[in-house]
Amino acid sequence: MSTPDNQHEALDSFIAKWRDRWPEWSVAEVFLPASRRQTAYAWFTLLQEFTDAAWSGEDATPGLAKLAWWGEELRGWAKGARRHPLGATLQRQPVDWIALSGSLRELQAARGIVPPALSGLQAFAAAVARIEAILFEGENGQGGAVDRVLADVLAEHALSHGATDQARTLVAARLRGREATRPRRIQSALLYERLSQLAADQPLRAARPWRSVWLAWRAARSE
Repeated sequence: MSTPDNQHEALDSFIAKWRDRWPEWSVAEVFLPASRRQTAYAWFTLLQEFTDAAWSGEDATPGLAKLAWWGEELRGWAKGARRHPLGATLQRQPVDWIALSGSLRELQAARGIVPPALSGLQAFAAAVARIEAILFEGENGQGGAVDRVLADVLAEHALSHGATDQARTLVAARLRGREATRPRRIQSALLYERLSQLAADQPLRAARPWRSVWLAWRAARSE
């Protein structure tokens, strides 16, 4: 039988996978209120689960099955049920899990296509932006946040596919300003730091701590 301690350990294990990929957050987190950090970590971990399933590996079949599982899991969250450890933090949030579930198939459709078609990814970005507005600002508004999220999804796609030309295009057209929540702005700044490395044909690596602090500080201030 699952116990609260076991559930907490499982949640920490999944979040650790995201934190291993984004060690910059060990210093960037100071620009988020402590009460928002666990939700932000769980949320970005969930999004990483989606994009990894959609775009990683040589064989698309396992990822397609995983995304189908996640679609079912999100529909369960909408009904008050949960199986995945991330649900312990996210499932009870008053957001539209059904819309997010319905948009997952479009991530899979973008696999291997450089640059990807935007029509389906816009639906995913819109669902993500609406959820982030509620999770981190307590309001059901999105403004220009959809464009920021879409740009970040495209950046993740370019990194996943090693698409140098796509990276250069995205870096040149990078969005700035207050059109997204603070956690999104910080993650976007760290993401585009790596995208700039790809655009310059440099090895991809995490920013150094001092650089991460500077990037997160500017993003928190919307500069």
